[in-house]
Amino acid sequence: MPDLFDMPFEEPPDPEAARELPKPRRRILSVSELTSEIRGVLEGQLGEMLVEGEISNCRVWNTGHMYFTLKDEGAQIRSVMFRGTLRYLRFKPEDGLHVIARGRLSVYEPKGEYQLVCEHMEPHGLGALQLAFDQLKKKLQAEGLFDAARKRPLPALPRKIGIVTSLDGAALRDIIKVLRRRHPNAHLVIRPARVQGEGAAAEITRALRAIARVPGVDVVIAGRGGGSVEDLWAFNEEMVARAIAACPVPVISAVGHEVDVTIADFVADLRAPTPSAAAEMVVSAKEDFCSRIDRLHHRLNAAARSHVQRRQNVLHALTARRGLAGWHARVAMHGRRAAELTHGLRRAALARLARQGRDYRVLRQQLEAHDIRRRMATIRGRLQMADERLGAAAIRSRERIEGRFRVLAGRLDNLSPLAVLARGYAVCWNADRSAIIRSARTVEPGDRVRLTLHEGEIDCEVRARSNDGTDN
Repeated sequence: MPDLFDMPFEEPPDPEAARELPKPRRRILSVSELTSEIRGVLEGQLGEMLVEGEISNCRVWNTGHMYFTLKDEGAQIRSVMFRGTLRYLRFKPEDGLHVIARGRLSVYEPKGEYQLVCEHMEPHGLGALQLAFDQLKKKLQAEGLFDAARKRPLPALPRKIGIVTSLDGAALRDIIKVLRRRHPNAHLVIRPARVQGEGAAAEITRALRAIARVPGVDVVIAGRGGGSVEDLWAFNEEMVARAIAACPVPVISAVGHEVDVTIADFVADLRAPTPSAAAEMVVSAKEDFCSRIDRLHHRLNAAARSHVQRRQNVLHALTARRGLAGWHARVAMHGRRAAELTHGLRRAALARLARQGRDYRVLRQQLEAHDIRRRMATIRGRLQMADERLGAAAIRSRERIEGRFRVLAGRLDNLSPLAVLARGYAVCWNADRSAIIRSARTVEPGDRVRLTLHEGEIDCEVRARSNDGTDN
């Protein structure tokens, strides 16, 4: 008898029941299907999360997407930030930067790797705007855009002042008010631009480039009124800083209040605490210049009066001497004599000028009578008439010669032997065509003769001859 503990805990399956139950079907997944299900589980269950870590292997591809790794002391995870999200970051991600990234976990199916798709990122312990400000400041300072050597002084007498700001802001009204009060004859060139919000930096850049192309602009004021850091951020953009540095005339940065500091303040040739202060800086050199001119004017007048007074005192002292008594009358007489001589000299000069004028007119009339242009016109007319007569005579001569030629040609044609041959006559030659046979006695039977007809020749043999015109 078997021991109780040797018996199985479960009853053996009934063979009949086993035949009735269907066998379960195995589910076979492809790698793509498995990866897709893992991706669905990760994205569906975990959702959005915040991950803190240090950036490493950060690289922006030519597609505009940024690929990097978030790591800490014990692990790391691959991450990606797509181009559409990356463009809204205020700072530049770089290796070694400690950040907090917000995103969703996903799976990159071609490689079977899970990764964090970041939708936002901010520096850990430091604001994104402050980090972006420090990064750009460090970069531009390394390039030398903040160097004092490249700062240009303001013009002493600006005639045309450029202004880049918003038309709706109070900054423009303050600048115009100060300039109209302290420099009313200044020519203002205003290039409006948005100074806050999306696209403001691009508009400020275009405005600076456009106003720099205006002929005669001596100085440019770029700025706006006060506001938050976000409101003033357009003047912290790199494109605005480089546009200020590339401006061919001095630029005054007048952004916000005195406590507000932007990248534009470091790049500009001069920083003003407020827009009104910028306007005062522009015309301060003019006021100093005008004040110095006024002081020099007063000093010159005082020196001239003092010099005249000293000369008058000397004159009075000389007049009091006995030897110079009555010098006023003597000077008056000499003055009268000088006036009479001057009048006579003027009259003699006018008379001589009148004679020379008459001589000039006579010579001009003589010269005009012998003017080569008139003589050439007369000669040209005579030549034209002679040419016409010569042409008519040549035509008449040619017609007479042609008439005589036709007459002689007709007579020659009548006397031509060819015309006789054309009427049926022939010319008889001896055999070698050295002589014309005019009598039958000059040939003998058997001789060869040649007959020239109107058309062609005939080679003949004499068979008989007749001296009287009858056959022999």
